[in-house]
Amino acid sequence: MTALAAAVSPLLTRLAAERATGALLRDRGTLFLEDGRIVHAESPATPGLDVLLTTGGGLAPERWREAVDRAGARRQVARFLVDSGGLAGGELEICHLAAIFDAAFFALSPGSGPSRFRRGATHWIGSVRSVPAAAVERETRRRRELLDAVWPYPQLDTSPVVPRAAAPGQTVTARQRALLAHADGLRTPADLAWVLGRPAFHTLLDVRRLAAAGLVETPLAPVRAVRAATTLPDWMTDTQSPDVALLRRLRDALEASL
Repeated sequence: MTALAAAVSPLLTRLAAERATGALLRDRGTLFLEDGRIVHAESPATPGLDVLLTTGGGLAPERWREAVDRAGARRQVARFLVDSGGLAGGELEICHLAAIFDAAFFALSPGSGPSRFRRGATHWIGSVRSVPAAAVERETRRRRELLDAVWPYPQLDTSPVVPRAAAPGQTVTARQRALLAHADGLRTPADLAWVLGRPAFHTLLDVRRLAAAGLVETPLAPVRAVRAATTLPDWMTDTQSPDVALLRRLRDALEASL
């Protein structure tokens, strides 16, 4: 294993080798493991699975609340959503995969503090799909490198997004227009991710691409930190929506490696 790979999370690597089950807790997120594989992840820096499915997807908010009320305490929310006909299994799987990679990116960030492991802890969402810890670490490293390759100004990630006028003839995609329409000079990328129902990492990437194109101001110095998470019961969390094409490619690659 390279030094770079080891730097992501030595404890996660060890837990995967031990086929451990429980929750790996860090300041910026939590990874849930079963037999050494990651079965869920959540972070206060990212929208949760509920937002991905409702704001960014086709699930009615009341169906989500019903699933949590009726199956949350039994840790079978995912099973209830599919069995009740509220959601197709494929849509749930793609959004769940988005939530894992999105939250893991922040949970495994260098400034996420010390790691603790709560052995035997499980998540209320229940069984959807498990992902090898090594695949999550690889994707986390790739995402870090991608952000800097696009526009190496990390202060954009926590600063209010300030739009700039497009140059004559400059094209703006529909996805970019939607983001810019909600960028009021006060909302950070994290705020925009929640409003749009998109994964937080994809929103960071969109903002850096817009900045590289001159469509968003690049701040000269870091500003305020990411907002604090809302406190929820132990078996609950929040959610948001994915880049489906990318996630399908990730899922296909994972299946090919199993």
